[in-house]
Amino acid sequence: MISLEFLLLGVAVMLLLSVVSSKASTQLGVPTLVLFLLIGMLAGSDGPGGIEFNNPWMAQYLGTVALIFILFAGGLDTKWKEVKPVLWQGAVLATLGVILTAIIVGYAAYYVLDFSLLEAMLLAAIISSTDAAAVFSILRSKHISLKGDLRPLLELESGSNDPMAIFLTTSLIGLIIGDVSTPTALLPMFAQQMALGAVFGYIMGRGMAIIINRIRLDYRGLYPLLTTSLVMLAYALTASLGGNGFLAVYLAGLGLGKHSFIHKRSLIDDHDSLAWLMQIAMFLTLGLLVFPSQLLPVVGIGLFICSVLMFLARPMAVLICLLPFRRIPIKERVMISWVGLRGSVPIILATFPLVSGVQKADMIFNVVFFVVLTSVLVQGSSIPFFARRLGLDAPLALLPEPPEGVAGKEGWEPLVKLKVLSGSSADGKQIADLNLPDDTWIAVLRREGHPIRPGGSTILKGGDRLSVQSSGASLDLLRSLVEKKEIPADGGQAGHQET
Repeated sequence: MISLEFLLLGVAVMLLLSVVSSKASTQLGVPTLVLFLLIGMLAGSDGPGGIEFNNPWMAQYLGTVALIFILFAGGLDTKWKEVKPVLWQGAVLATLGVILTAIIVGYAAYYVLDFSLLEAMLLAAIISSTDAAAVFSILRSKHISLKGDLRPLLELESGSNDPMAIFLTTSLIGLIIGDVSTPTALLPMFAQQMALGAVFGYIMGRGMAIIINRIRLDYRGLYPLLTTSLVMLAYALTASLGGNGFLAVYLAGLGLGKHSFIHKRSLIDDHDSLAWLMQIAMFLTLGLLVFPSQLLPVVGIGLFICSVLMFLARPMAVLICLLPFRRIPIKERVMISWVGLRGSVPIILATFPLVSGVQKADMIFNVVFFVVLTSVLVQGSSIPFFARRLGLDAPLALLPEPPEGVAGKEGWEPLVKLKVLSGSSADGKQIADLNLPDDTWIAVLRREGHPIRPGGSTILKGGDRLSVQSSGASLDLLRSLVEKKEIPADGGQAGHQET
C-alpha cells in the first residue's frame, strides 16, 4: 500500500506541473487541457511515471463532479447582457446543432466502420458538444479576440450544449444495453429532463442570490462553501427528481450571475479557481486512464471521424441551425463552423460506455480521445489564422475589472458624487439588493463624515454620500434609486432632490 506521504508527493508534483504548464500553453498557443492530458499520460503505466490506473468508475464519478462545477462557473461568469442578443441562436446551436452533428457523424461511422447503428450513434453523440474554453485560451495566447457577437454566441453555445450531448449519450447506452425499450420512449424522457432542469435551474439561480444576501455569515471564507453546497444541491435535487442536473447547474450559475449579491466578484473568482482545480484533476485522471499504446491502432478511424466532424458535420449543422438568422454574415457562419473544438466533455462521456459494459467501449474511448486531441491541435492552431483572414479578429481587451469597492483607476470612468435621499428606493436596503449593473461600482461611502468601505451587505441610509464609478444608462439608473423618493402606495407625490 502506498504511504500517505508518497501519495501527497505524487499529487503535489502533478498539480504543480499542471499549473506551470498553463504558462507554457500560453507561450506555445496550445490549450491547457492538452498539456494536462499529456502529463497524466506520462504519469501513467505506459509512461515514465508508471502509475497503474484502470478504474473507469472512479474517472466517471470524478468527471461528473468536475462537470458540475465547471458548468456552474461557466454560467456564473457569463455576462447576461452580452449573451441576451444571441440567446436564440445559441439555444438552437446547443440543441438542434448537437443532434444534427451526432446524426451526420453517426451515419458516416456506421457506413464505414464495423459498428452497429446504435454504436456508431453513441460514438457520434459523445463527440457532439463543443468547448469554447479551448478556443478562447488559444485566442488569449495570441492576444486577440473575436468581433461582434461571435464571442458571446460561442460561449453560450458551448456552455449550454453539454446537457444535450449527455442526454444523447446516456439514452443511446440505455438502448444498447436494453434499459430503454424503443427510441420513441426517449421523447417523454427528454421533455422531462430538460423541463425539470430548466425549472430547477431558474429557481436555484434566484434562490441562491436571496440566500447569499440574507444569510449574513460572520466569516467571508464561508461564502464559497455556501455556494459550493448550493451547487451540489441544485444538481443532486434535480437529478434525483428525473431532471437534467447539468442543465440545472449551468442555468443556476447564469441566473445567479444576473443578480447582485454579496462578494460577487470574489465568489466568481473562487468558483473559477475551483473549476480549474476540477479540470486539472479530471484531465490528469483521464490521462492516467488512457494507454498511449492503444491509440495507434485507432489512428485511421480517428482521422476519418475527425475529418467528417470538422469538414462535414459541424459546418452542415451550423448552416442549417443559422438559416433563420439571416443577419449573421456568411464569414461569421464560417468562423462558427470552424471553432467547434471538442474538449473535456467528450472524454468524460467516453467513460460512460466503459462503466456500462458496452461491447466496443474500449475502442470508442480511444477513438474519442484521439479525436479530441486532433481537433484541438489541428483546429485550435489554425483559429487565429482564420480569424485574421476573415477579418473577425479584434485586439484583446487587457483592462482588468476593478475589484469590489475599488474605482477611479486609470482608464476607467471618473468618480461621480451622489447622495442617498431619505425615502428613496435605496434607503434602508443592502447594496446587493439594488441589483446594480456590472459596470457600476460604489467606491466609497461617507456616513456622517466618516468613510466606509461598502460591500454587498452594506445597508444604505438617507444622507449617505457615495463616490461611484459609472456612466450612461447605468448612472441614470443609480441616480433614480438613490435620489428619487418612492411613490407611496396611496398615489401621493414623491419629492425629488438633486445633489
